[in-house]
Amino acid sequence: MNPVVVIATLLAIVLVALVLLVLINRGEARFTFDIGGQAPRASGGADNSSEKGFKTRLTGLSIFSGGIIAVLFTKLWSMQLVSVDEYTEQAELNRTRTISTVAPRGRILDRNGVELVTNRPSLVVMASSEVADDDIMVQHLANVLGMPMVAVRRKIQDQTEGAQSLRTVAVDVSRRVVSYIDEHQYLFEGVNVEERAQRHYPMGSTCAHVLGYTGSPTVEQLKAAEEDTSNWSIAYESGDTIGQAGIEYQYESVLQGVRGEQTVYVDADGSVLDYATSIEAQPGSDIVLTIDSKVQKVAEESLASIIKKIRSKGNATCDSGSAVCIDVTNGEVIAMASYPTFSPNDFVGGISNDDWELLSSEEAGNPLMNRAIAGQYPSASTIKPLSAFAALDYGIASSKSGYDCTGYWTGFGQQYGQYCWNHSGHGYVNLREGIVYSCDTVFYEIGKGFFLSDNKEGLQETYRRWGLGEACGIDLPAESVGRVPDAEWKWNYFTQADEYARSWQGGDTTNLVIGQGDLLVTPLQMATVYAGIATRGTVQRPHLLRSVSSHAGSGSIMDYKSEISRTVEEQDSSYDLVQDGLQGVIYEESEAQASHFTNMKELVAGKTGTAERSGEEPTGWFVAYVPADNPRYVVASCVERGGYGSECAMYVVRDIMGAIYDEPDTSEAVDTSGVR
Repeated sequence: MNPVVVIATLLAIVLVALVLLVLINRGEARFTFDIGGQAPRASGGADNSSEKGFKTRLTGLSIFSGGIIAVLFTKLWSMQLVSVDEYTEQAELNRTRTISTVAPRGRILDRNGVELVTNRPSLVVMASSEVADDDIMVQHLANVLGMPMVAVRRKIQDQTEGAQSLRTVAVDVSRRVVSYIDEHQYLFEGVNVEERAQRHYPMGSTCAHVLGYTGSPTVEQLKAAEEDTSNWSIAYESGDTIGQAGIEYQYESVLQGVRGEQTVYVDADGSVLDYATSIEAQPGSDIVLTIDSKVQKVAEESLASIIKKIRSKGNATCDSGSAVCIDVTNGEVIAMASYPTFSPNDFVGGISNDDWELLSSEEAGNPLMNRAIAGQYPSASTIKPLSAFAALDYGIASSKSGYDCTGYWTGFGQQYGQYCWNHSGHGYVNLREGIVYSCDTVFYEIGKGFFLSDNKEGLQETYRRWGLGEACGIDLPAESVGRVPDAEWKWNYFTQADEYARSWQGGDTTNLVIGQGDLLVTPLQMATVYAGIATRGTVQRPHLLRSVSSHAGSGSIMDYKSEISRTVEEQDSSYDLVQDGLQGVIYEESEAQASHFTNMKELVAGKTGTAERSGEEPTGWFVAYVPADNPRYVVASCVERGGYGSECAMYVVRDIMGAIYDEPDTSEAVDTSGVR
């Protein structure tokens, strides 16, 4: 009932009571008569007659009624004049609700505009909250969708999208399911089918580790977003699609659009009666990557092909690898491949527990792991250029230094002898030839020189100056930092060993100087090291973002500005020696190896590497830059348990260079020299 009517009725009742009170008071006699017939006398003194008590009660009633009238008038005045805006707003809130609408995510394109990630239409089954109370309908819907009944009910009861919002039950449903629901609407009251934008990766598994994948936010992510008070915070709801890995995760704030709002009118039970105003959802911005999809595809195909070839020859333990190509002039990542791989499309609409466990398992080779940035391996001989820099910097060696390689080095005594990879020996070689032929004896001598000098950790200092032992800072999550071991690390790491075993020994230095032992690097780190060698010390920060495009109109709203991450100063003569040595590796080390590069117009400089671990096949490395006389690109590849670098990783690097310059490898020569 209207409160104004109620108040008016009460006022009328009170006024009638007051009138009756006045009339009663006027009719009351001022004198009392003696029943015995005596003369009348005035009332006075303490009159405790029943008439007097009745009069007192009427007076109290008058005061009480007057107070009520005053309170009611005050309240009426407040409601009608003072709080009218507040009550109007409350009334409006009681009859309206706001429902959020999903915004499409931005696309991801390669440097040439090729779509790597886009959105496609998807049929989605939605249900109102009341459906959860109908056991028969829930069971029927579960049977049609092929889902457990408890899962359907849980999705319908989820209120994170709003109390009045329809709840997402299933995505990417088939036309058959849609037709059945449409034809049997009388069985599915409150169930609708909508078309929504769903994430799509048109190139399948290509570039999967770079792009990442999407999924629904976890409980932890929802809580973190709620607690985030920064300007870039996003308010998520349970049914949202958010980036969970790769670029999808790294640039979530750019790709995620702004949700729209739809105002609806509801009745007292919360049922939607009508629709009012709406604010359109704003799609996320498009991202343009530095990736060249053509080169990327070749990198992945070459990596998979060489691993398959090695396995076919009986090495069943070779099951993974990676490759990365960077523009040394600006840090743009042209290609980044990791094997084994996966398809981000498998995550669209949710992924089953069985599929997730398979993709996360070591038995399957951890397909979700991006080995180009997270794989950590001994660098093997690819570290030797940095060891040469260290020797030249600290005076351990010079360009004129000579070494006699017999194939077995006994610099720390016969009992501590170490083999060169060439057991027959290289004969007398200098430092430049030590790089060209990857002579271990040359670098054992350098390691010995450091161990016996006052600069016992000169190698480690040089490696760190070139960026090893720390992240490169690429715009991807989960980058590993590797490890540059030293005396302190060894002492703290091998806590169960005796004092002698925990102490740094000469053998630790000779292992370190050739990239074996406890040194760990990532393929991305080695690519940036060789980019620095190619440019004589200028290392650009590697990055995948090229620009951000507006969702409305053409053109970019933000272009990535390249950034120098470090500048390494070495003597010009040192750069001359090392660069010349790396070019010699390509054309002088092995005739078979050279044949794969002499069929290119551009000169190439690079280095092989073979990392050995006890009890398993060696891991092959190859890192090179091109053109050698005017460097533009650096390519690094690592094939786990693939054998010598010239037998596996070299082919991947050559194929990538061939894709860049449209000069495919035509040589079929096989290097059997066993260069490490």
